[in-house]
Amino acid sequence: MISPEQLSELYLQACEVDVLAFKPGNVSVYAEGHDMTVADFRLSAKVSAKPLCNPDYSLGEKIYYAVQATREAVACNTNLGILLLCAPLIQAIAYKQPGLTLRQALRKVLNNTTIDDADWVFKAITLASPGGLGGSDQQDVNEQASVTLLEAMKIASSKDRIALQYLTDYEDIFNFSVLRYNAILNRCGDRLWAATSVYADMLSQFPDSHIERKYGNQYSEMVATKMAALSDQLSKTDNLEQIKPMLYCLDQELKSYGINPGTTADMIVATVLAAFLEDL
Repeated sequence: MISPEQLSELYLQACEVDVLAFKPGNVSVYAEGHDMTVADFRLSAKVSAKPLCNPDYSLGEKIYYAVQATREAVACNTNLGILLLCAPLIQAIAYKQPGLTLRQALRKVLNNTTIDDADWVFKAITLASPGGLGGSDQQDVNEQASVTLLEAMKIASSKDRIALQYLTDYEDIFNFSVLRYNAILNRCGDRLWAATSVYADMLSQFPDSHIERKYGNQYSEMVATKMAALSDQLSKTDNLEQIKPMLYCLDQELKSYGINPGTTADMIVATVLAAFLEDL
């Protein structure tokens, strides 16, 4: 059985990969932005790890108390998406039995969510105050939940790719990004390179819901085209130094438009964490 301390360490490592990997448009050691710093993300990971990995907390409590700790530490929303994606993966370890894959254990977690979980998560979302999230005709995060967390995510899934993962047992993670991450890692042996490559691959194929909540689809085609070109260049070399000028140029261009592929960055953390957990 994996201890809470081991889970916490794996979560922190996944968060560290996220800030060390060059992700154009997003915050990293190469380029900060969007009124957030690398220090904000590192502190957020540190303070959220303990509640997120607390075995005595329900899924909803894990998310709420991790968001609360983050908010008290950095006073901004650095990691709501990360926590929404990572909490079920961490919770799945408690369901993990011999012969059961991580994704099968995750499916049990998601199918067993409760109204209480949804209520905790609604409170977490309200506390984090993410841009563009909140109410629908069916559920409003500012009110008490009347559906399970899985049902709430179903309502949000048409507008939010993180919510969509709950409905598909993390299809984008397990059927796409983890496979790509492991293949690149096996080829070059560099987690950061693998994370950057998967980030570009995902954005070339899937619209980022954080961008689309803010701007609609006006930048979706542009981002996909530029990330496809980046992905192509990344596939042709294992030398990051050769690609850095392209990465810096694309980062500056995206940030000049105020574009932050935040949902995709959150998916990278979940991808790395899932890869770590599968290795165990």
